[in-house]
Amino acid sequence: MTSTTQQSRYRVDGMDCASCAAKIDTAVRRLQGVEDVSVSVTAGTMTVKHQGDDTLAPAIAKRVTGLGYKIIPLPQNSAPAAKEDESHACGCGHDHHDHQAQGHDHKDHNHDHGHGDRGTGSHEHAHPGHSHDAHGHAATVAGLHGHDHGPNIGPWWKSAKGRLTIASGIALAVAWAIGKLVPGLEGWIFTAAMLVGLLPIARRAFMAAMVGTPFSIEMLMTIAAIGAVIIGASEEAATVVFLFLIGELLEGVAAGKARASIQSLTELVPKTALVEENGKTREVQAESLSVGAVILVRPGDRIPADGTILSGESAIDEAPVTGESTPVRKGADATVFAGTVNGDAALRIRVTAAAADNTIARVVKLVEEAQESKAPTERFIDRFSRYYTPGVVVVGALVAVVPPLLLGGNWGEWVYKGLAILLIGCPCALVISTPAAIAASLSSGARRGLLLKGGAVLENIGKVTAVAFDKTGTLTEGKPKVTDIVGLGRGDAEVLRLAAALETGSNHPLARAILDRAAADGTEVPSVIDAKAIGGKGVSGTVDGIEVFLGSPQAAADRVSLAPEQSARIAELNDEGKTVSVLVVRGVAAGLLAMRDEPRADAAAGLKALADAGIKTIMLTGDNRRTAQAIGKTLGIEVRAELLPEDKQRIVGELKRQGLRVAKVGDGINDAPALAAADVGIAMGGGTDVALETADAAVLHGRVGDVIEMIDLSKRTMSNIGQNITIALGLKGVFLVTTIVGVTGLWPAILADTGATVLVTMNALRLLGGKRRRIEA
Repeated sequence: MTSTTQQSRYRVDGMDCASCAAKIDTAVRRLQGVEDVSVSVTAGTMTVKHQGDDTLAPAIAKRVTGLGYKIIPLPQNSAPAAKEDESHACGCGHDHHDHQAQGHDHKDHNHDHGHGDRGTGSHEHAHPGHSHDAHGHAATVAGLHGHDHGPNIGPWWKSAKGRLTIASGIALAVAWAIGKLVPGLEGWIFTAAMLVGLLPIARRAFMAAMVGTPFSIEMLMTIAAIGAVIIGASEEAATVVFLFLIGELLEGVAAGKARASIQSLTELVPKTALVEENGKTREVQAESLSVGAVILVRPGDRIPADGTILSGESAIDEAPVTGESTPVRKGADATVFAGTVNGDAALRIRVTAAAADNTIARVVKLVEEAQESKAPTERFIDRFSRYYTPGVVVVGALVAVVPPLLLGGNWGEWVYKGLAILLIGCPCALVISTPAAIAASLSSGARRGLLLKGGAVLENIGKVTAVAFDKTGTLTEGKPKVTDIVGLGRGDAEVLRLAAALETGSNHPLARAILDRAAADGTEVPSVIDAKAIGGKGVSGTVDGIEVFLGSPQAAADRVSLAPEQSARIAELNDEGKTVSVLVVRGVAAGLLAMRDEPRADAAAGLKALADAGIKTIMLTGDNRRTAQAIGKTLGIEVRAELLPEDKQRIVGELKRQGLRVAKVGDGINDAPALAAADVGIAMGGGTDVALETADAAVLHGRVGDVIEMIDLSKRTMSNIGQNITIALGLKGVFLVTTIVGVTGLWPAILADTGATVLVTMNALRLLGGKRRRIEA
């Protein structure tokens, strides 16, 4: 009988460097039934794919704890939610305008259900797959509910490594004091002091050798310390062990900073919320909020869950999540995110995502998983270090043995130099040079809404030379807006007032555009009597005792005679890619309303930034040619229109055959074939389940300028990795030479290794402080 493959996820405490990860990976991978292992130092996690055998978990735990680490199983995630987009694929139930001039993609209706153009959580249907497993899912995000099981909890001196380092330091100080008082016992006393720190190290070295890693840093350290005692350098041996433990402790602190960067996002979500029930409010734990619950958020409070505003209007400070310093004004039907700050008015909000599925929880989970996937450079360094460490042992042995045997050198002197070379050659700094930089970049990007699924994506996106954009919802807002009001015998305000009266209560995208404009202008909308939709033509009704009709130019022409100049104006607006509705009052054309899905505020500036960087941009859209060309002209981008999904995929293939490295930016749903065909697929806007699962990367906050931000981040990361490798190999090269010529010894050797590791880690952490490029709209 064949067993099914399962995936188990663990937190690993005490894992501070890439050598730790390599040992754990090798040990667990050798267990029978294990198919694959992914270990992330920066996330402090391990994912194991294995045959569905319950007896394997204890064996995994035994292997990892035997190496000196603490392992904590994490509950498995719930199944992915049903794709919300399926429930939004329906029409708007009311097709009263002619869409010939508008010509939006087949996605237009999906974006206008009164929730704005962000997809996250803006769906009021529940996800059955989430309700029963909210805590299981949430538990994968450390600290989300105040029960962080992550590593490095508390001050460093309370950790196991901290206590061992302190004990070793005290033993060294005592040995030094006694050695001064009783000089004849110095050798024995310093050996005893060395053993305080070395015994746990040697035990880990032995366990690592037993499970497949004979050339571990602990083994090199053990050989060097014992060898130093044998040749009479016990004081140096004890000091080197102490310095090694300090180095490990510093690595742990640096690794903790990298983890804390992304985990600090979880602290943005408040622990409690005010939920409305039966007209009263009561305080509950934020993690207990269910989809559909109504919560009250007071001015100045953090919003405890993703949701949709039911009532109230306020300036929302989204800086903690988006990095935008300017508060965003939001009212009824707008989407809000957990962790953002309510400004100046109370809001009633309907919860649209459970705690385990809110934007921040998914971002943290995505980044942690991304940190477990290795970049090509990282995989190369891992392979290189597999041969590098045994090579160092061979070189150290040759240095210790060859000069005394063949050149008459002093055995004590050359064995000492060989031991120093073992310490210089420790691979920690080299092996951590790449993952530290990648983890810092993934975390930095996530804090700004740039989600990249792993090191390979981060590395590849910096090589992009062409970016193909979808139009609707990517370069544009994804919903029409009123762009022109043209009075024909009546004032513009009166035209808008009467049109809004007819559209009251409609959820059609064009109706919503008119009502939004009326609300923005502060127009007082009168009531309508006998309103009725006329299929495919428009809507009619009685407003202020007057018969009014609003519909397409063709439908209006059936009711009234349009003057040549009026028809010319309609044609002119159509040529600009706008949908035109004609208002007819008492049998006379009274005004025109033109609507278009307008470009995002930063679209032109974002495209210009790409062009300035020498990157080709092109729009691929299923929209009609006239609308697409109008938008393309506004944005200054090459346009290919009236495309089917397979046409977009074909064009991406053509660009790649021209030698270009192509990124495709779309909404992650209709553009799936093209996203898959591109070198890098980027989902734009909203952070919906579909967007996060379909593409290689996602621009969570829908800024076109964030595409160049991703490319910049990749280039900075690769530059940082180059610096790290240079630091690691450069320091080792310098100390290798100085050790052989006799300038430096064991102390500087271990300082070289520890110093290089800390320098490399701190250099990588500089990426956490990367600022957003200012793209002027």
